[in-house]
Amino acid sequence: MRYALILFLGVFIGAGITLERDVQADRSAPNTQSLTQQAAEPLPIQQLRTFTDVFARIKSDYVEPESDTKLIDNAIQGMVSSLDPHSAFLDRKAFREMRISTEGDFGGLGLQVTMIDGVVKVISPIDGTPAATAGIKPGDLIIQIDQKAVQGMSLEQAVDMMRGKPGSPITLTILRKGVNKPLKFTLKRAVIKIESVKARLLEPGYGYVRIAQFQANTEDSLMNALRTLRRQNKGRLKGLVLDLRNNPGGVLNAAVAVSNTFLNKGLIVYTKGRVPDSNMKFAATPGGDVLHGAPMVVLVNGGSASASEIVAGALQDNKRAIIMGTKTFGKGSVQTIIPLSDGSALRLTTARYYTPDGNSIQDRGITPNVVVDEMKIPKIEKANDGMLKEVDLEGHLKNTGPAAANAPAAAAVPPDTVGSDYQLWEALNLLRGISVYRHEAGE
Repeated sequence: MRYALILFLGVFIGAGITLERDVQADRSAPNTQSLTQQAAEPLPIQQLRTFTDVFARIKSDYVEPESDTKLIDNAIQGMVSSLDPHSAFLDRKAFREMRISTEGDFGGLGLQVTMIDGVVKVISPIDGTPAATAGIKPGDLIIQIDQKAVQGMSLEQAVDMMRGKPGSPITLTILRKGVNKPLKFTLKRAVIKIESVKARLLEPGYGYVRIAQFQANTEDSLMNALRTLRRQNKGRLKGLVLDLRNNPGGVLNAAVAVSNTFLNKGLIVYTKGRVPDSNMKFAATPGGDVLHGAPMVVLVNGGSASASEIVAGALQDNKRAIIMGTKTFGKGSVQTIIPLSDGSALRLTTARYYTPDGNSIQDRGITPNVVVDEMKIPKIEKANDGMLKEVDLEGHLKNTGPAAANAPAAAAVPPDTVGSDYQLWEALNLLRGISVYRHEAGE
């Protein structure tokens, strides 16, 4: 069986190499048309002769003896890894550990990573994990693991080093943009349990839903969360903030289902590859919008990748939501795991995916409609400008006018539910503005 997957480090099982379905189509057998076509193409005889010459020379002359298996596996690994950062050859040990890790509990850090120029780059830390708690950020470059240089390692080797017994310590040395010296983080591995969906009311009428990762049960969790918000609000919501920041992706079907939850019509995503079964289209179900058109703001950042970008792109292109934050990661490719006859496997990029308007996300990401950088809102004890006002005077007359009782409270500082999250504060302000506009327009 084939699986379309994306590499995670310590996401579900917290162990390092965990693979979960991403932009995918399960396929029970290889595409016979593609295999026949490949077989008909002439083999590069001269290059194969060169390969066998090099292999023989290493076997006979290298300073130390090397096994045939190691040499050939390394040759295959080099061939595949040179294609793109997401393709790789998994030997029998790596493939076996990958399959075991999807079923068990392992110690890990809660990172999604990729390999860039010989170092491990953090795509996103996962909410509530040791990596997120320690303050590791999207874009950080891991250059050492327990004082061992990452340069020269494969991604699988680096990931394997970060796996370990829950509670065991590990030290990562990290380069961060804007910081002029390496940073050291000492963390303790943990069993990673991800709560896919969290929700709360920001204030009466306005809901907040955070999706940390797209899992098989995300659609059900989202629907339960929205029902809870409606019950707490005692009626329909005026607006919703959907937070996809630092969401590294996950199951394609979950991303499609989440998009469908807020759409009444339109294309959600499509994929294109070289073989026919890589070409797929996913469209919204008519009448699927459970918010009945209530305005939405989707928060994204550089840690929003893959399935998150599918949702953001679908809602943006269908004019259903305003995308706010910073540009997303830009992973717009499909990986398929292909088991091989000797127990090893090939993780191969087989397609690209596109937003409804035909835009490829690959290496570009989603550009927000409203760009808002991450900032911290300082805590303000009193919502004023520091100047003495009538209301501060002892014994001042109270306002007894007819508008006093119904006057809206001043919103000079973020409510406690928003805290110091500037992007969320701006999203809430935008929803308020849209709600006021719609009310005045009679919508």
